[in-house]
Amino acid sequence: MDSAVSTQRPLRVALLGAGVVGGAVARLLTEHASDMAARVGAPLEIVGIAVRRAGRDRSDLGIDPRLFTTDADDLVTRADVVVEVIGGIEPARSLILSAMKHGASVVTANKALLAEDGPALYAAAAEHGVDLYYEAAVAGAIPLLRPLRESLAGDDVTKVLGIVNGTTNYVLDKMDTTGAGFADAVEQAQALGYAEADPTADVEGFDAAAKAAILASLAFHTRVSGADVYREGITEVTAADVAAAREMDSVVKLLAICERTEAGVSVRVHPAMIPRSHPLAGVREAFNAVFVEADAAGQLMFYGRGAGGDPTASAVLGDLVAVARHRVGGGLGPGESSYADLPVLTMGDALTRYHISLDVEDRSGVLAQVAAAFADHDVSIETVRQQLVREDGDRGHRANLIIVTHTATDAALSSTVERLRTLDVVRGVNSVMRVEG
Repeated sequence: MDSAVSTQRPLRVALLGAGVVGGAVARLLTEHASDMAARVGAPLEIVGIAVRRAGRDRSDLGIDPRLFTTDADDLVTRADVVVEVIGGIEPARSLILSAMKHGASVVTANKALLAEDGPALYAAAAEHGVDLYYEAAVAGAIPLLRPLRESLAGDDVTKVLGIVNGTTNYVLDKMDTTGAGFADAVEQAQALGYAEADPTADVEGFDAAAKAAILASLAFHTRVSGADVYREGITEVTAADVAAAREMDSVVKLLAICERTEAGVSVRVHPAMIPRSHPLAGVREAFNAVFVEADAAGQLMFYGRGAGGDPTASAVLGDLVAVARHRVGGGLGPGESSYADLPVLTMGDALTRYHISLDVEDRSGVLAQVAAAFADHDVSIETVRQQLVREDGDRGHRANLIIVTHTATDAALSSTVERLRTLDVVRGVNSVMRVEG
């Protein structure tokens, strides 16, 4: 170890949580102690690891068992840096606020807490003169938040479009490549450890929505909470939807879409068809990728593993080194930047396109009535394709009408679909899916 490093007082690190991510952080911090000390300029000493059950066998981590404690409240008062990887709102919030009050900088991977109460955490960090870093909260190992917060600080970001949930990407990828149904694809993801026993947070889009709120807040210098994000999951995506996308040379992805317009900021999470030529279309399995557009930098893409113990621990340790360097050298990293304070738009104001599949009667005048419904709502049709389905007894022929629109507000598009449901010539609206990219 460098002599200058050896004379520095060790920085005390408290770890909250020893699960998949916390265990990986503890193990890597121990295995690479010398390298970490050289990079920081001082040794990093784990002073305790807060766990729910102290008696559990954790010998595989190679950590002194005396470091494990169930008294997290005491632990956070005697650290220079607190690493929080327990997740959830409480007790994580109270522990983080207590750590800051006692002068500790905080590294967290808690996307749910940041999306719900990020401004309060930033305010506490500013009040007590400490850092709050959270690279691991979005997209695991992918270095994404720091480029948005620091590297692009001199630019104007206009759009962030990404796949930020590995579970849903795996499910949709299997539906596309193997023809599996939704339930079977979820079971495959669970068997491989990509999905929890209860996958609700992933498949219903809650996880992606929290991440979208964080991304939009950083990109547009505006406070965006999880409640501001329009959210749809993938539970209603069918094999027919995936097949329809394939016919358009497209693929279905769950997208987090953050856009800055003249009217304000639009933030949404929902499944959408994107062309196979788009860079995000080739993101397979449980990988994540985020596409960023900025005025000067142009188009950027960040790709990598979005979850897992070691990948997420890599992001946590990167933050730990950054805040530890600040402790050694003095100073702080960037805090909250919400000066723009742009209005957050509703989903109805978002600009998008629709792919609509209709079950209609096959007779003259049908297309004219359908087209009139679109015209009444100022929605322009890009393409129309009709397929004869079969004879239907006394009711005559049926047809499947596939319509792709031009860009319009989601409110206008949604109203058009509701109008279509009332037409006598429309027997049913088979599916509706947004088209992006």
